[in-house]
Amino acid sequence: MKSVAVITVNFNQSLVTEALLDSIALTNTYLPLQIIVVDNGSTNNPVPAWQKKYPHITFIRSEENLGFAGGNNLGIKQAGADYLFFVNNDTEFTPGLVQQLASTLDAHPECGMVSPKIRYFSEPDTLQYAGFTPMNYYTCRNRCIGQFEKDNGQYDNLTGETGYIHGAAMMLRREAVIKGGFMPEGYFLYYEEMDWCEQVKRACFTIRVNMQALIYHKESISVGTKSALKEFFMNRNRILFIRRNCGFGTTLIFMAYFLCIVAPRNILNYIKAKDYHFIPVLLKAIAWNFTHGKNSTDLGYPIKTIK
Repeated sequence: MKSVAVITVNFNQSLVTEALLDSIALTNTYLPLQIIVVDNGSTNNPVPAWQKKYPHITFIRSEENLGFAGGNNLGIKQAGADYLFFVNNDTEFTPGLVQQLASTLDAHPECGMVSPKIRYFSEPDTLQYAGFTPMNYYTCRNRCIGQFEKDNGQYDNLTGETGYIHGAAMMLRREAVIKGGFMPEGYFLYYEEMDWCEQVKRACFTIRVNMQALIYHKESISVGTKSALKEFFMNRNRILFIRRNCGFGTTLIFMAYFLCIVAPRNILNYIKAKDYHFIPVLLKAIAWNFTHGKNSTDLGYPIKTIK
């Protein structure tokens, strides 16, 4: 039986992370299982208290917020398992989750990444993820299959390849990380898991979904509150994803589409909603891509302001 390491990242959400750890203890029977929690520069360091409460779990403390990718990469460096299971700290396990995902990698040696079915924790009969459609690289658009639908088993036969895994819950074989590389850290927020999928696919691995495995995600079913941080990174990283993963011609067509259609539409929406302060944020996100290389580590945003 292959060993599995569960890796999760905490940032100022100690109680949420503890709920995840408790759900693993209550539901998991898969062994050997290593659990690694990375505290990503939380204001108050929770690690000393956790080490007393959970003595069999590995805790890592970063003194600065490394972002989603940076925190997970820190966990990878401590993991000694064959399979690496990355989960958001606001998820909760169900019985058989780890076994099902590990069995997919066992049965398909060409598979580098696999995600489970994801339902909303607040609406436990409602799907968040049942796979992704392929990416349209000319618009940087694809679709999350099943999202917001009631789960009546309509996608349970989807056990094959999918466009992308879901960043909230993704299991990788170690070989895919070795050959495909670590999660790209230049994004900080949004699109890094999709870029990672592209890296893994270029390393000749496939990506699958296992609908017999289930995890619950506490992300709100609503769209959520807008913020300057979200607007900046969603737009900056959408452009960056295409720059990093497409050729010159495709990138040129996408940029024409983004500058002539997406940006004007977004600005009109900001004006209608009286969110005028988002206009310079969008322009800054666009400008970043004209002034920085596609592998730049300069995020272009004051990360220390994130609470």
